[in-house]
Amino acid sequence: MTEHLWQGERIADDEARRRLDELEATAGRVLAGEQIRPLRVIRACDRVAARLADQDDELTGRLTAALAEQGVPAAEARDTLDGLAAALRREPLERKLIRELGGTDPGRLARFDHHQTVFEAWAPVGLLAHVAPGNAPAAGALSVVEGLLSGNLNVIKTSGADAGFTTTLLAALADADPGGGIAERVIVLAFPSARTEWLRLICAAADAVAVWGGEEAVAGMAGLVRPGCRLVDWGPKLSFAYLTTESCTDDVLAEVAADVCRLDQQACSSPQVIYLDTDDEAELFAVGTRFARVLERVSAESPARVPGDAEWAEITNTVLVADLERHLGLTDVHTAEDRSWRVLVDTRSALRASPLHRTVWVKPLPRKEIGRYLRPMRRYLQTAGVGADRTDVAVLSRMLLAAGVQRVTVPGAMLGSYDGEPHDGVYALQRYSRRVDVQLDDRFATDSCLDDLTGTGQLPAPDVPITGKAAFGTLQEDTSRAAVFFRSGGTTGEPKLSAFSWADYDEHMHAGAEGLLAAGLDPRTDRVMNLFFGGQLYGGFLSFFSVLERLGAVQFPMAGQQNGHAMVVKSIVDNRVDTLLGMPSYLMRLFVEEGAALREYGGVRKIFYGGEHFSAAQRRLLTEEFGVEVIRSAAYGSVDAGPLGYQCAAGEPGEHHLFTGVQTLEILDQQQDRPAEPGQVGRLVFTSHTRRGQRLERYEIGDLGRWLDADCPCGRRTPRFELLGRSGDVFRSGGHFLNYRRFVAVADEVLGYSGDLQIELDFDGGQEWLTVRVEHGKTPEPDEVERLLLRNYPELATTAEQDRLVRLRVRPTPAEAFDRAATSGKLVPVLDRR
Repeated sequence: MTEHLWQGERIADDEARRRLDELEATAGRVLAGEQIRPLRVIRACDRVAARLADQDDELTGRLTAALAEQGVPAAEARDTLDGLAAALRREPLERKLIRELGGTDPGRLARFDHHQTVFEAWAPVGLLAHVAPGNAPAAGALSVVEGLLSGNLNVIKTSGADAGFTTTLLAALADADPGGGIAERVIVLAFPSARTEWLRLICAAADAVAVWGGEEAVAGMAGLVRPGCRLVDWGPKLSFAYLTTESCTDDVLAEVAADVCRLDQQACSSPQVIYLDTDDEAELFAVGTRFARVLERVSAESPARVPGDAEWAEITNTVLVADLERHLGLTDVHTAEDRSWRVLVDTRSALRASPLHRTVWVKPLPRKEIGRYLRPMRRYLQTAGVGADRTDVAVLSRMLLAAGVQRVTVPGAMLGSYDGEPHDGVYALQRYSRRVDVQLDDRFATDSCLDDLTGTGQLPAPDVPITGKAAFGTLQEDTSRAAVFFRSGGTTGEPKLSAFSWADYDEHMHAGAEGLLAAGLDPRTDRVMNLFFGGQLYGGFLSFFSVLERLGAVQFPMAGQQNGHAMVVKSIVDNRVDTLLGMPSYLMRLFVEEGAALREYGGVRKIFYGGEHFSAAQRRLLTEEFGVEVIRSAAYGSVDAGPLGYQCAAGEPGEHHLFTGVQTLEILDQQQDRPAEPGQVGRLVFTSHTRRGQRLERYEIGDLGRWLDADCPCGRRTPRFELLGRSGDVFRSGGHFLNYRRFVAVADEVLGYSGDLQIELDFDGGQEWLTVRVEHGKTPEPDEVERLLLRNYPELATTAEQDRLVRLRVRPTPAEAFDRAATSGKLVPVLDRR
């Protein structure tokens, strides 16, 4: 009994026929529901790829058996599964998405130009039908994967030769997605092409039909599709080798022979003809004889697929006619004694298809005649394997492409490919998608993605152990895909390098640009000075340079200058800068030391900061004395994990929206690896789904926070969280746990203190000391500061006064004497010298 797969359920013919009547309604329901994100599809594909790479896996065994039942030789079956395992891996699929649709989340309605409130996205074409070929067992399933990556509901008709291979593979793919999104979007139907009623029902509901196969199959489907339905024609293609006489060495001929024997010419990219750049018939016949000897040797190295009766009839007829024409001086024929291969030399240049199964034409085609003979056949041309010297390769490539060839390779690589390669001259994912846009007004000036207003959930975290900051180095065991490195650490631990691919960097900078726009930077009007620190592998300055570039904002890339405040302020005034980006501690020094000039200028309206926090007193100083109107986080992120969250105009300090496009966030209990209770403070654990330079899955970043359940007044429905300090802000002194942020809060709220604060832990004379450094001249006398700290921080009073386990002292310190990270300029909050 024939079995079909319908949205995860195995059904028989009668039920499949009944459901086909409801296919239009099914499509409407699925396509109106939640979109399936490509990264979710990729995760499932990667799981299946791992199984296919394991020859002992039960799935591999079932697929191998199905291929054997289809008559596929064992070696070719193994090659097919190996090719699938490679194609379904995460990295090539990510590259394919980026190459063909511009990013790993192409369905986001996002702005392509931050100066315009226009949002574009790639949307699924809708219900996508696939008619699978009989000569390439994996092609149909891979076409469905492409349909899933582009978000479609997919209905595939398997070939008559398919013995359950496609159904088994796609069922495994659906099982690899626990959420059921893939299963909902896959329907596999196994029925003969003669059952035209079923084909009509599929085509009546389809928005696009992808047809693999011969001209007859393509023409048959073209007659069934409704008006407006997109017909994606993956019809028959013909490929050939083109060799100059100088390149016809035995080694080059052996490479061509290998291309012929690989898959027995069943692939569209397999050479069916060898063209020689000559009009000398004697030379042509000589090369044909040599190639026959080479093909005999190469063919013996791999068993040939046995043709069917109809295929044998075509081969026999073609060879017989060529043999008869030999008496006219037009041809020469070479055949294997065991009938495993054939070389047919023909003095006529017209392109002619081979009957396949290791049957090759050898024909003359002087380069001056390329256009004349090939251009009329351009709709059938695919690959040309060019054997020539360097200069000739360039010249011939241009001539062949102009004649209609889609791809040019070298002999021996005609059946190869690369990630993101066009198929038959086009990108498949674009053929399976629509480019859509939404044009809005200034109400959406700070919105980078329209989907954020409707609710964008995060992808589930992978099922892997948590990695702490101390184990960060274990994530760098394989940095083969990394291309750019930044220094991480220096304020909370030993410096290390964080690895990114250039694709990582570009993706993160786009996310950072979206966050800065949401925070209130207006690239149309703001004049921005970048005052983050740079050099020594530090990423702050360079990253925000790139973020502003993505925004198209006016930028003055000054970078932080520790002892050049007057020069920086002069540049601010001279260039009418109204927006500053930098570290809070550095910016505060700038405003304090050059306060007179900045007050007189009065033009700084916006400050976007990172790496540290502004206290309430510092915010009051900037707004009340200097007229600053906006003070917000430029982004919440780290060199380890990239951009993590962003602030909006409605959020309070410390409140952030999650970058759901690139991150998943878990907030876990501070003591156990389980979710924190609602509203409770927990450890922030991030997964960067698209990181390539180094994998970052369930990485404990070292920060503390809690979820915010209430909807944000800004209208965005992305997950929100509140930052509540770093795990490193908590330290043990005198037997008690104390928190650096609490010292800062008391100084701010009780003293109105707006300067830097640093804690130093040390032993002196057998006594543990806790020294609070404050900026000289900005607080009352040290004894008064000490008294107020003890009164307003009960845990400190317990350890310092009641238990007498630690001595507290307050030390006024010049601003330049505070310890800072050498590369970033960040204030080191706690110095533990014990």
